[in-house]
Amino acid sequence: MQLLATAGEMQKFDRTAISKLGIPGLILMENAGRAFVDELSRHVIPLGGKHVVVVCGKGNNGGDGFVIARHLLNRGCSVIVALLCKRNNVRDDARTNLDILFKMARKEKNALRIMELVSARPLSRLDCPDIIVDAIFGTGFKGKASGNSLGAIRWINQSKTFIASVDISSGVNGSTGIVDGEAVNASLTVAMGLAKVGQFVGAGREHSGKVSVADISIPRTVVSESSVQVLRVMSEDIGQILPKRALTAHKYSVGKVFVLAGSRRFVGAPFMCAQAAMRVGAGAVMLGTPKSVQQIIARKVTEVITVPLDETPEGTISQASYEAIQERVEWADVVAIGPGLSRQDETLTLVLQLMTEIQKPLVLDADALFVLANAPSILKRRDEPAILTPHTGELGTLLRKSSKSIEMERIEASRASAATLGSIVCLKGAPTLTSVPKGSTFLNSTGNPGMATIGSGDVLTGMIAGLRAQGMRDQESAYAGVFVHGLAGDIAASRLGERSIMALDILDCIPNALRMLERK
Repeated sequence: MQLLATAGEMQKFDRTAISKLGIPGLILMENAGRAFVDELSRHVIPLGGKHVVVVCGKGNNGGDGFVIARHLLNRGCSVIVALLCKRNNVRDDARTNLDILFKMARKEKNALRIMELVSARPLSRLDCPDIIVDAIFGTGFKGKASGNSLGAIRWINQSKTFIASVDISSGVNGSTGIVDGEAVNASLTVAMGLAKVGQFVGAGREHSGKVSVADISIPRTVVSESSVQVLRVMSEDIGQILPKRALTAHKYSVGKVFVLAGSRRFVGAPFMCAQAAMRVGAGAVMLGTPKSVQQIIARKVTEVITVPLDETPEGTISQASYEAIQERVEWADVVAIGPGLSRQDETLTLVLQLMTEIQKPLVLDADALFVLANAPSILKRRDEPAILTPHTGELGTLLRKSSKSIEMERIEASRASAATLGSIVCLKGAPTLTSVPKGSTFLNSTGNPGMATIGSGDVLTGMIAGLRAQGMRDQESAYAGVFVHGLAGDIAASRLGERSIMALDILDCIPNALRMLERK
């Protein structure tokens, strides 16, 4: 998995390398600048002969920019360094590299020019370059860009050229992805040492472009001995953990799932959830749903076993179905509750009772999460954590927070909810995050905006339940289900376009996604 660092963690790694291991900061800065140019040369071919403007702030990110300018010059580029402050405001290692540049400029008058800017206005008078390098702010940036930095960001974004950011796109919070104002719209971001959390969550995703990671010689032990807890899930991670069927397998040995879902108003949700559990490989899936709904679904499915349950006058599952449900719970390896149940009082009371009693692996979504909002403590009494699959609105109800505040700091909200609820939380969105109690947060790398469609979450619930029933561990079935779900959505988008994706398209593409991963 790809480790993702927060701004604070990355600063700690730098300090450890410098103060405890004795690696000079100048070496780290030199490595960063050279690695950046190496990566840039893979995306801009040929690099030699290009006209480049390197926009530099006064901190270490600007220091990286000064090294980059020097290496670009050595690769045959003509370079303008736009320094967004006076020379005397630059300190320490960055100042050393800036002084080197000034000495070089005296001998490379035609190829290297340094502009000290107290205003961004002179940038507008420059000829449009082939490449702009953004070295204004580093990962420690918070708040809003202002003054000549803001002016420079606006000039960069208005240019019609290739934009490459150093470590992080200036204006993006490296820990949260929040853009509180304006930020550079990079074509490429070269992250130093480790990719940053903010490049894959929030608005940071929109501003980072393609993210590459450069090795700047921070020793592996510095990172491996740390407590980095955000990991980006990649295809090779999932291919290695998908359940394998034994030659002696039979339908009841490869996973039995009981799905409790549906109401007269919501007929599609239980269908998609149960079908998804089968599509990921569960051997037997039983769907408990109101009698009137069962009559409809039984005409649509052949493999799923449908169980007609007593219903209320409103067409929801009634308290009278309790014993029938208990019998199916005993049969199952995993129980999924929630899709399309509705919020009828009698049904919600029944669901609360069931969640209090069931000790088998449990996947909860939709209306089951609404029940939990008034009784979250029942989750902590379980022998093993339940798996919850909320969107931001549902998690907001659980945590008594606004969905906007959760969306602003998705990772912290996901992590805090997992700890508070003693459960594995798959926070759906862009991207979906899977957090475990007292553990890591797994950031998904698949999926696309077209998957924001009704029924998509019902498919995910069934997929996670189906994988868990085949013997995967709780956290692995959760983040693997999320990954395969996103990959199926990506395949659907490649065939149909993002705009036309429906939940059934995601369901239909699950086999293709699994085949792709099993080849890894």
